[in-house]
Amino acid sequence: MSRIVVVTGGTRGIGAAIAARFAAAGDTVHAPGRADCDVTDEAAVMAYFSLLGRVDVLVNNAGISASAPLSKTTLDDWHAQLAVNATGAFLCTRTVLPGMRERGTGRIVTVASTASHVGYRYTSGYTASKHAAAGLMRAVAAEVAGTGVTANAVCPAFVRTDMTAASVARIREKTGRDESAAEAALAAASPLGRLLEPEEVAFAVGFLAAAEAGAINGQTLVLDGGGIQL
Repeated sequence: MSRIVVVTGGTRGIGAAIAARFAAAGDTVHAPGRADCDVTDEAAVMAYFSLLGRVDVLVNNAGISASAPLSKTTLDDWHAQLAVNATGAFLCTRTVLPGMRERGTGRIVTVASTASHVGYRYTSGYTASKHAAAGLMRAVAAEVAGTGVTANAVCPAFVRTDMTAASVARIREKTGRDESAAEAALAAASPLGRLLEPEEVAFAVGFLAAAEAGAINGQTLVLDGGGIQL
């Protein structure tokens, strides 16, 4: 039977690749962007999901990032990253979970980051929010253990997306490096030695969302070539 899949932030980058993978498998996919569903707005989230009815797979992918030393991180930037990356995942998960539990089946996967496990310079808001997102999945997993519902996260290193392109641009601006050298600096953050492709993250999400993955719960699957080993 075709599953109903929701991929937040699903209009581009990682989200679009995830949506395409589920669609190719024959699932019915809803991939809202911010204009369709502001994941930081409780009323908007409830209204959006009420129109869908059943949700079999939720992928919390909507995310933002900002980069600055802690001393120059504004309160607005801090709040914005926590709101999208952590609160957004909380609101969407809370909304779909009762139906999943009632049906005795469901998959929740949050797109987190290697920053869910370690701290990186100049990313206090992003790192804190991604730690929170991974922690949310662990807490939900503990609540749903044995119910047929699972909650997990994927934690990729830098992925070839518009968000990473913005990071490359900031490196170029601050260091004077060319684009290739700036991208190489990001790629060097993991043993993989290159940027991940969105399709690689989509594969990991699809794996955790598979019917056969019912024994995998409360896990954070790191995609970085072996740098972070849990």
